[in-house]
Amino acid sequence: MIERYTRKEMGQLWTLERKFRVWLEVELAICEAWHAMGVIPAPDMQAIREKADFELERILTLEETTRHDVIAFLTAVEEKVGPSARYIHLGCTSSDIVDTANAVLLTRAGRIILSGLDALLGTLEILARTHAGRLCMGRTHGIHAEPTSFGLKMAGFHAEFQRHRRRFAEAVENIRVGKISGAVGTYAQLEPELEKRALDILELEVEPASTQVIPRDRYAQYFTTLALMAGGVERLCVELRHLQRTEVLEVEEGFAQGQKGSSAMPHKKNPISAENLTGLSRLVRSNALAAMENMALWHERDISHSSVERVIMPDSTILVDYMLHRLNNLLKGLRVIPENMERNLMGSHGLFFSQRVLLALVEAGLARQEAYVMVQKVAMRCWRERTSFEDAVRADVDIAARLDKARLDKAFDLNYYLRHERTILDRVFASGESI
Repeated sequence: MIERYTRKEMGQLWTLERKFRVWLEVELAICEAWHAMGVIPAPDMQAIREKADFELERILTLEETTRHDVIAFLTAVEEKVGPSARYIHLGCTSSDIVDTANAVLLTRAGRIILSGLDALLGTLEILARTHAGRLCMGRTHGIHAEPTSFGLKMAGFHAEFQRHRRRFAEAVENIRVGKISGAVGTYAQLEPELEKRALDILELEVEPASTQVIPRDRYAQYFTTLALMAGGVERLCVELRHLQRTEVLEVEEGFAQGQKGSSAMPHKKNPISAENLTGLSRLVRSNALAAMENMALWHERDISHSSVERVIMPDSTILVDYMLHRLNNLLKGLRVIPENMERNLMGSHGLFFSQRVLLALVEAGLARQEAYVMVQKVAMRCWRERTSFEDAVRADVDIAARLDKARLDKAFDLNYYLRHERTILDRVFASGESI
């Protein structure tokens, strides 16, 4: 399913062809640095620039014999370049190429994901602003609590995805480091100057203390940040799934002409996108655990991390890119149903006014616990009998003795619940990060 819907830009980034092309970028940057330092003569450098290339099938054929992908890659390139190829990979070890190329690929993947986050933030802002003032029931434990607005719901998710963006931008910057320091990272056959020159060409920073590999805490940060982002996607989708329940139906996923919801029941319209995204978030989180397990390698390196990263690097970045765009499309096509929000708001017979009445009694001089018992008694009777809480409060002799009509009118004013809505929205969108 994901293969069918993978977005082209991210999908192409993780093809075998592109991986080896980035390896070649790294090798050429190293050659350019050696040339600038006077090690590679101009004619050889020109030959490398003009001829360095490979054919993917040739690499795969060679790898069947070598059982080493970097050696197979180098052999395929050397066959194209000829004698000048003796300068390619000069003084380097495989991880110099692979880890530096990983930094290039993960940085490019990260920028694609950041773009997807920006699009999602834009849609959430539109929803928040469009539905500001749209009263709906706030729920805790799945039970009616007090009113909020659908705009505030969306603003809360916007604020969360701002945090995801900040965290992930930091993770992308943290992964944007390479190493060309040779076996065990001592520069025995290389020079720190060479590393700096080559990484400048690749727009990477220098890993200050590599072993034979880039320390994997950098990868762990990247993939755990993706996992947090996936958790945010799931939190929003769980909310939408609940709101689409038949008994609630305050929102509904778009349903295209000709779409079918069930092979057996023609009436079905299901929250399939939100459910799919909930499931995919579990995969992204499991990959984050694998990235954290990769942090502890033997001594200066082993390759226990390599097999893991061949899976999680493309999988997690492709999944998150897909998830962000599918969620964005879901939200753009979301049907918001105000009449059902109004219906559900009063579905608990106005019981959500209970705290307003409680506080009014306290302000009138009644002890809090005494006021609580007084209001709870009325509320429980209304819930049991399915009658109006407001009517019952106004008819209650004990409450009426303490609260006049004007004070009760104030306690039952719905607009009271949104008196600070603008303050919250301004806080969310005044940071300069709104789209």
